[in-house]
Amino acid sequence: MFALLTEERVTTSVMSKSCVTQVSAYGYSLSEVDHVFISSGKDVRLPCNNALPGCKSTTWNYNRFSYSSAVELFAGGRKTTDTERHERLSLESDCSLNIKSVTKEDCGLYFCRQYVNDQQQGTDAAVYLHVLHVSSSEISAGLSLTLSCQLYSYSSSAGVSCGDWIRSERIDLFWVNQAGDKLTNSDSRYQISAPGHCIISLKTTILNEDEIREWRCGGNHRDQVQTSTTNTVKIS
Repeated sequence: MFALLTEERVTTSVMSKSCVTQVSAYGYSLSEVDHVFISSGKDVRLPCNNALPGCKSTTWNYNRFSYSSAVELFAGGRKTTDTERHERLSLESDCSLNIKSVTKEDCGLYFCRQYVNDQQQGTDAAVYLHVLHVSSSEISAGLSLTLSCQLYSYSSSAGVSCGDWIRSERIDLFWVNQAGDKLTNSDSRYQISAPGHCIISLKTTILNEDEIREWRCGGNHRDQVQTSTTNTVKIS
């Protein structure tokens, strides 16, 4: 009889940039876009790169889907009555937005805007928050284990092709073993499948000699590792 305990260890978030000039149909102008990657369950900080001193001019808005109305999270540096996320949100002294215990539903487009005397100052500072989430199946007969790793992003949740989105942003997902070797289907012990461009699954059989096994799912953006989640399986 085997008992398996799965533990999860997560790296800190990493930020990358896309410098663009864009006027959106949703009423905001973007001069620079940040991409922040985080694994679910962790805390994250979203930068406000256009902040004025004191944060009293700062407004944070959020779009979950491209077709949804923006939700105001902070206005005049003060938290608004945003729904169920209210207690998980806070501002730092530099006007960055903190989100505690990130969930996959927190992914989306966040934008920081400055108002002085009811007039907007400059362009919006936009941040795409991407959330990496790993789920595991029940251990089946023969100690077969399946781990699914999915990246939740603004466009992938908005009816836009996830494949088109991550190809344009050069985002890819991968699995590695505890030695840091990237896993492929060339190893008969592992089955790597990608039913969609924003999800990658690992199926393997736990062997009797596997006292401890680790597998890590990671996400790359423009050839740089942004975040990863390590799953440890212990047999006792």
